[in-house]
Amino acid sequence: MPKAAMKLIRRQQLIDATLASVALHGLQHTTINSISQLAGMSSGIISHYFSGKQGLIQATLRHLLEQLKQALLNRIQGQVLAPTERLMMIVEANFTELQRSRNVTHTWLSFWAQAVHDPQLARLQNINSRRLYSNLHFSFRHVLPKEFALMAAEQTAAMIDGFWLRSALSETPEQDFVQAEKLCKTFIHNVIKQHGVKTCQ
Repeated sequence: MPKAAMKLIRRQQLIDATLASVALHGLQHTTINSISQLAGMSSGIISHYFSGKQGLIQATLRHLLEQLKQALLNRIQGQVLAPTERLMMIVEANFTELQRSRNVTHTWLSFWAQAVHDPQLARLQNINSRRLYSNLHFSFRHVLPKEFALMAAEQTAAMIDGFWLRSALSETPEQDFVQAEKLCKTFIHNVIKQHGVKTCQ
C-alpha cells in the first residue's frame, strides 16, 4: 500500500481510538497510552502523526466537524431544494446515526466541557456554532423577513444544540434523539407558517 494511503488509514485509526478512549475514560483521563492501546499501535506513532496528544485531540474534533459538514453536503448535493427542505436537511445532519453514537456523544460532551479551558477547542467549537447558524440563516432569509430570519436562525440553532445535549444525557438517548429531530423540524414549520408561508410536511 502506498505510504500516503497508509498514513491516512493510521491517522483515522488513531482518531477512532481517541473517540473510543474518551467514551471510556473521559477527555481528562484519555492518555497517549490509552489511545495507542485501543488503536493497537505504539505510543510513538501519535507524536509522529499528530505531534502529541493535544494535536490528536484537536484532529479528532476537526474530524467530527467535518462529518457534520459532509452529512449536510451529502444531502443537498446535486439537488434543487426549497428553503424548507434545506432546513429539514440541516436538522437531519445534526442527528445522524454517527452524531447519536455513544463514542461521538461522549466525545462532544467532553470537548464542550474542556473548551471552557482550552482556547483551541473553543475556537473549533465556535466554528461549528457559526456554521450551523449561517446555514440556518441562509435558508430562513428566503422565506422570512430579515429580522425574523435572524431570530429564527438563532432559536433553531439553540434548539438543535439543546435537544441534542438533552438527548445525549438521557437514559433513553435513542428514543430521545428521534423525538428531538421531530421537534426541531416541527418548530421550523411552525415558525414559517406564522408568517403565512406554506410548508411541505
